[in-house]
Amino acid sequence: MIKASEVRKTVLTGEGELTILKGINLEINYGESVAVVGASGSGKTTLLSLLAGLDTPTSGRICLDTNRVLTDMDEEARARMRADLVGFVFQTFQLLGSLTALENVMLPAELRGEASAQSNASELLARVGLSTREKHYPRQLSGGEQQRVAIARAFASSPKILFADEPTGNLDTRTGEIIIDLLFSLNAEFATTLVLVTHDQRIADRCDRSIVIEAGQIAGAISSNEDQMVC
Repeated sequence: MIKASEVRKTVLTGEGELTILKGINLEINYGESVAVVGASGSGKTTLLSLLAGLDTPTSGRICLDTNRVLTDMDEEARARMRADLVGFVFQTFQLLGSLTALENVMLPAELRGEASAQSNASELLARVGLSTREKHYPRQLSGGEQQRVAIARAFASSPKILFADEPTGNLDTRTGEIIIDLLFSLNAEFATTLVLVTHDQRIADRCDRSIVIEAGQIAGAISSNEDQMVC
């Protein structure tokens, strides 16, 4: 489903070149849930952005869905691929303030011209417990409610791959637990491949395995079933 080969990312700073990722190699299988863990600044979010086609590596090769080579695509082609294949849940929710909860969830399907966009969005909002909040704007919703809208929007396109970047980072502990329960429940139901960046070990433990990033490199992998490091 996802394969990265010798992926590097280097950026220019005021002090010269900074290498964020240093030759990443990994494979993620269909339907697998994988947590990307590591200290702040280790390169976790950069890796997620590259795998999702939101950014491009300096070198290396990334394939999604077996035969879609992201690193051979221009931005227009990557945008089409994201619309067809990928869903996102961000720490900062990324809802459009001028749209209601229902309109935010409808948007991906509307952009694809799906006639059932509204009914599907309404059903998903009901699934995340927000059927009475369809007409509310993001500013009228709590942080937990906004993240539930974001989750509904992510699943509105029935993505094969869901990328989540610190989805509970802006939420209190109890609300975060509710959001994670919801995310994993829907992920299992939709049989989606899940790639999740988190600092929370409890969340990582719920994934099939964790990939540990240290200083831009994969330091190892931890299988939740085996509870041991594979170097």
